[in-house]
Amino acid sequence: MTRRSKDYLEDMLDMSEFPNINNDSQSEIPQFFARCNVLITGGTGFLGQLLIEKLLRCCPDIEKLYIFLRAKKEKTPEQRFKEYFDNVVYDRLKKEQPNFNSKVIMIQADISKLDLGLSKENRERLLDTNVIFHAAATVRFNETIRVAVNINVRGTKQLLLFAKEMPQLKSFVHVSTAFSYCITKFIEERYYPSPMETDKILTLIDIMDDDKLDKFTPTLIGEWPNSYVYTKAIAEDTVRQYSIGIPVCIVRPSIVTSTVEEPVSGWTNSVYGAVGVVMGSAIGLLRTLHCNPDNVADMVPADYVISHLIAAGWDTAKRRNTLLSIENANLETERVPIYNYVSICQNPITWRRFMKLNEIFGMQVPSTHVLWYYMFFLNKYKFVHDICVIFLHMIPAVIADTMLFFTGQKPMLLKAYKKINSFSSVISYFSSQQWRFSNDAVVKLWGRVPPADRQIFNFDMNNLEWESYIKIIIPGLRLYIAKDPIDTLERGREKYRKLKIYHYSLLTVITVLLVWGVITLINRMILFL
Repeated sequence: MTRRSKDYLEDMLDMSEFPNINNDSQSEIPQFFARCNVLITGGTGFLGQLLIEKLLRCCPDIEKLYIFLRAKKEKTPEQRFKEYFDNVVYDRLKKEQPNFNSKVIMIQADISKLDLGLSKENRERLLDTNVIFHAAATVRFNETIRVAVNINVRGTKQLLLFAKEMPQLKSFVHVSTAFSYCITKFIEERYYPSPMETDKILTLIDIMDDDKLDKFTPTLIGEWPNSYVYTKAIAEDTVRQYSIGIPVCIVRPSIVTSTVEEPVSGWTNSVYGAVGVVMGSAIGLLRTLHCNPDNVADMVPADYVISHLIAAGWDTAKRRNTLLSIENANLETERVPIYNYVSICQNPITWRRFMKLNEIFGMQVPSTHVLWYYMFFLNKYKFVHDICVIFLHMIPAVIADTMLFFTGQKPMLLKAYKKINSFSSVISYFSSQQWRFSNDAVVKLWGRVPPADRQIFNFDMNNLEWESYIKIIIPGLRLYIAKDPIDTLERGREKYRKLKIYHYSLLTVITVLLVWGVITLINRMILFL
């Protein structure tokens, strides 16, 4: 591998230019979190891991940081906690704050269970909590309604009720989604009528068995496209209903994508949403998407979202007395601030430009795991997309699987494409439509953040340069999702050059055959006449 090739990828993801963050005496946010006890739900998720890292690194005087963990995949909470910080996302934290783990306390809990699955001892221990970040949620769009309600709705209600028992609680940040009320085309920073009351949906879940509930789900969610946004919409109303007497805010991020800078450039562990589209097209599997290319791809970098969450928690605590003094039901949005953290208002990018930039930069750092040369279409019209699915997904999959079968290998592409087509059908609801948002509360919050804190907790979308950001997305996917190290870059390029030859040779053969077929058909028609 040439040194120039290796340097290219290293430069894209280099962290050395990012200044170390010290606890500046003029920085209010780190001072606020000093000696605070913080509880984070969803700490094993994409945002949860970044939130924990950022708080421990940039607010080093935090007293205690509680993390909810449950048993999963035959591992106990203790086993999962032991492995928790063995992740590249925490490398910078270990370097800058080597004693961070003395502050972290694992709490065995399950947000979907009765009383949050907490023991009596842990429940008493958590009563000294000062700040709560509620990021736990199931983000699977096709999740069963029972699981989605238990986690997204029941868990939120139980946590709010528990928060009322905490005498020193200063702030409660609820993480929602900008698309919770996606049935509305213009989404403002306010409450909307809930699709169903919290207690009614919980009662329904409790009295119906799984078979009846699954059959009833389409009728239940109605206009909502999936169980995720449906339950997140109800969860917002749960916050409205059960947050009286608690200093609470709701943060609604749009499509969350890879990090820009912190703690490492281009990091993600999620292939949902836009990142999944980029990854699927980059390895040559995803070739078509039902999407209006001129629509805005409303994405926000994960580290910007984290900075906004922390700033929102600080600001809610700072305005605690004012927020709690509001009793008028007509002023509920003022009592519980809602933040639409989106890009369309200040720094929009279209799907066309987003995917074109990914194509340009992605071809410079191809993975050795690439299966075919890049060919991807954004189709505005559903019928065109469906035709492309047949000719670009299903037929190639049948041919490839047939060849694998006759060579004694296990067929796999047809099964993979069924999953890919299911993924793209879910994404298409959001990529083929356009929403407008207001984000006045986000802009005003940025205006209240002190200058020193703006350098540490940057969430101003005006500061994002899309081309520079997208340049690091694919290298990040290559490293952190495909697990393809820098040293294989030259091999990846060599493989990609060969795939390019195969691709255009195949297109040439198909074109020649089509032309020959058309000419033959015309000649036969002439002879027949």
